[in-house]
Amino acid sequence: MRIVFYTANENGDAWLAALSRALPEATIDRWPGAAADPDYALVWKPPAELLGALGRSRAVFNLGAGVDSIECSALPPEVPLIRIEDAGMAEQMAEYVCHAVLRRYRELDQYAEQQRSALWRPRRRLDKGSFGVGMLGLGVLGHAVAKALAPFGFPLSGWSRGRKSLAGVTVHAGAGELDAFLGGAQVLICLLPLTRETRGLLDRRRLSRLPHGGYLVNVARGPIVVDEDLVALLDEGHLGGAMLDVFHDEPLPASHPFWHHPRITLTPHVSAVTLVDESIAQIAAKIRRLEAGLPISGVVARDRGY
Repeated sequence: MRIVFYTANENGDAWLAALSRALPEATIDRWPGAAADPDYALVWKPPAELLGALGRSRAVFNLGAGVDSIECSALPPEVPLIRIEDAGMAEQMAEYVCHAVLRRYRELDQYAEQQRSALWRPRRRLDKGSFGVGMLGLGVLGHAVAKALAPFGFPLSGWSRGRKSLAGVTVHAGAGELDAFLGGAQVLICLLPLTRETRGLLDRRRLSRLPHGGYLVNVARGPIVVDEDLVALLDEGHLGGAMLDVFHDEPLPASHPFWHHPRITLTPHVSAVTLVDESIAQIAAKIRRLEAGLPISGVVARDRGY
């Protein structure tokens, strides 16, 4: 079995070491310089030249849950693209989102501002029954977030492209129900993949559908949000704040207005980092199933982008 490996990140040695431990029988080559026609490819942000050379490969594994960094048109259509499913990311994402929701509900940003002014001023507790939390995207991560939020008792709602069922969550589906979903989300958690349909989805019109004082949490992909529209609605007072972990350009340029906006909290794409050992264990198990002629999950539908 021959595997070609490529990552645009600096942690390639850690990935290779884990891969060698998990599949000791495999010959692993690092691209560029890898032998032609590998059986499998493991990649993160690969160049089109690499993808175009994989016509005889049995599968390409993306080293992450989102495949928006892969130029699918460069990948031969007969080669399946496989994404990582969870591998420790769901728990991290749930932790981050719970923190963001509770921080907003308990008004901890306002108390921090009062502290800077030496103000002792208890605030009236917000009504939990009217503090709706909406999950935009109900995939693996959306389900994990909903399960983590359930014990706190917030009214939970969710939206997905196709109809889904999730206990304790009021579910909306399709473009025709998106506005109604947004209207009930005092906190909107963006968990969508980046596709042709979701790029720029959260523009001024849709963000304006959130209730007055609404709060955006984006842990998905930066280009889903139109930055200037978000800033404008914050400045106008329609939106009360945002917690952002992902951005159009990463690292976020020092000149970007998000850095110093008083109603924005940002983190450097750390809401759910890819765990090397857990991810390689999942990939190795799928490779062994493919070698045995068995089906696997996580195959990307390229027309959908996830």
